[in-house]
Amino acid sequence: MKVTRGFIVATVLLFIVFIAFALPTPAYSAETPAVHIPRVKLPPTLKQFIDGTPREAEGVVTDFIQREPHDGDPVTEPTTAYLSYDDANLYVAFVCKSDPSKLRASIGKREDVFSDDMVMVLLDTFHDHRRAYEFFSNPHGIQADGVAADGQNDDMSWDTVWHSEGRIVKDGYVVLITIPFRSLRFNRTPVQEWGICLARSIPQNNEVSFWPHITRKIAGFGTQMGHLDGMKNVSPGRNMQFIPYTSFAASRSLDPQAQGGAAYRRDYEPRSGLDSKIVIKDALTLDVTVNPDFSQVESDEPQTTINQRFEVFFEEKRPFFLENSDFFKTPETLFFSRRIADPEFGARLTGRIGGWSVAALTMDDRAAGRTLSLDDAAHGERAKIAIGRVQRDIGRASHIGLMVTSRDFGGSSNRVFSLDTRTRLGKHWTVTGQAIRSYDTDLRQKDVAGNSFFAAIERSGRDLKFSTEYWDRSPDLRAPLGYISRTDVRWLKQEIGYFWHPKKGNVLWFGPFVSSSVIWDHKGTLQEWEVEPEFEIELPRSTELSLERSESFEKYRGIGFRQHSTHYYFGTEWLKWLSVSLSGSDGTGINYYPAIGLPTLSKSNDKSVTINLRPTSRLRVTERYIYWRLGTLDSAPGGSRPIFNNHIVRTKVHYQFTPRLSVRTILDYNAVLPNPLLVDSERAKKLTGDVLFTYMINPGTALYVGYTDVYDNLRLENSAPGGLMRSNSPTTPTGRQVFVKLSYLFRF
Repeated sequence: MKVTRGFIVATVLLFIVFIAFALPTPAYSAETPAVHIPRVKLPPTLKQFIDGTPREAEGVVTDFIQREPHDGDPVTEPTTAYLSYDDANLYVAFVCKSDPSKLRASIGKREDVFSDDMVMVLLDTFHDHRRAYEFFSNPHGIQADGVAADGQNDDMSWDTVWHSEGRIVKDGYVVLITIPFRSLRFNRTPVQEWGICLARSIPQNNEVSFWPHITRKIAGFGTQMGHLDGMKNVSPGRNMQFIPYTSFAASRSLDPQAQGGAAYRRDYEPRSGLDSKIVIKDALTLDVTVNPDFSQVESDEPQTTINQRFEVFFEEKRPFFLENSDFFKTPETLFFSRRIADPEFGARLTGRIGGWSVAALTMDDRAAGRTLSLDDAAHGERAKIAIGRVQRDIGRASHIGLMVTSRDFGGSSNRVFSLDTRTRLGKHWTVTGQAIRSYDTDLRQKDVAGNSFFAAIERSGRDLKFSTEYWDRSPDLRAPLGYISRTDVRWLKQEIGYFWHPKKGNVLWFGPFVSSSVIWDHKGTLQEWEVEPEFEIELPRSTELSLERSESFEKYRGIGFRQHSTHYYFGTEWLKWLSVSLSGSDGTGINYYPAIGLPTLSKSNDKSVTINLRPTSRLRVTERYIYWRLGTLDSAPGGSRPIFNNHIVRTKVHYQFTPRLSVRTILDYNAVLPNPLLVDSERAKKLTGDVLFTYMINPGTALYVGYTDVYDNLRLENSAPGGLMRSNSPTTPTGRQVFVKLSYLFRF
């Protein structure tokens, strides 16, 4: 019997699962910090906490402890939280002492608070130590919310309805947070026992403090949260909501495929639809959408897309896919929602039952058939999509999950099956594994089947950090609903770093970090290797510096390229009205798409500068410049010559008239200036203007009015092929749109 690497990884994965099931389930400890919360008849008011007026009753928390920068030290500024509840709401008030002249507090849009002083409430309503709702507020009561899940980045796309108000006073600030029970999911039991964590961020000191103490010396946050008791006879209610929307867009665009040559066309698109949400048994959430609103109000962040060997990743911004997206996450991304472009109907079920997490989605996609030519038999057909995942909790910090994805279009089909697990071993170590099997039939009825295996071990901690990861993806792996950038790889990656945290002085932490990776294909041929030593240092007021050296090898189109580069980064928010970041690299890179001949090793230089200005608490101006130059090596005949220059400039201005009303303008310029003798690319210049007025009462009730205008370096020319030719400047309008969108939230 031939023992393959895939067989070895699968065996290791099964062993991890066995360990996870064998781990004992730790019981709730009486030593866990707890706060008792009393019921009140009258809700507290912000004025009571400002004036010091006695309230009816409340639980009090004062002993906040730093996690950053000095893990274990008391909070530097006195902080007190007061908790109470009534039949409908949970109330948390923060009284935060500080010098008002040092506070960072803007009156900006929702979610734009993370550079400000702020307070936070974390609620683990199922008390499973894995997932918690997050509620943030700055000193003016500007909100942000999200979901924190162990082993994943915080999901800031989750939105719900809650209330916050804040005021800066002579000795600091006061915030009152009101969280309706109907905005949460929890079991309908007479006595509620939740996990809770309270926090305060002081950016002036690079400081984040928690109650109870959440330390980086222990992996994960869920098992470190405190215990909230005292709540009785509360309910999330029926919790049904409906969000009808209507929108209208009028556009004038240049159609290069028009009969008789390029010409302008006008389009008018009225659209209406409905998103609905129904909570089943206080735990499962059923979302049903008809003709969903998949318009993207916010534009993507600018990034370089020229000369990329693999697909560039853009984050999801469409509302329907954002909520509870963490239920579908696995180590390998098997569901990347941007793969669904234009659905008419969709349904999603997510939630928790006991120790189980469940998630399911079904949807169609009209875009699949529209991209085909009119004479194609599958033109006009829809892709049929279904995704399901179940996850079983094991102990207090481990789990095992199963996921299935399915896509059918025309005569093609794809099925992907996945088993994954995450196991906590002690305070620092975590082991993760995943096994995937795919079956694919394309439109030509060709059948292929592929595998993927992933295994990782990670040590997290305040000082020593270490991880080893291994991917094994077969050449025939197909996951069209996922985001897997490359297949036919056996990829080993390791990282290790050690960081010192001085107790005195301006250096908050510093240390070296080294990463290395190597990739083979399934024939055993070396494809890539890379070694990257780095040194990082953090100073007060969110000031960071890093310097990195990269030595690497990459094989492309049968040619091996030895590369090197030096990377650097500097970022600071030293002044509360100004933040600056600068990054770049100098070294070598590959010209992947030469005009003629084979790819070549080239000289690479890139820079990125971002400046954020806050002249007033309501105004924010962001300037960003990205530059990338690829040129021939200095040793080339005639010296170094440019292969291409890419310039990207973005100016973004946001003004918040009131907490509900704002205007945002964006001006983008993107210029690709190639040498046509050296690279297969067209000279392109694009100028885009974008204005958006927003009136938002809550995440479901909002009015948007927008205008977009796009100009390209094109010129209508009857004698040119297709009726178009390139010009020197972006002076020809190619896309102009005005749109209005209105949505309203009904809650029952």
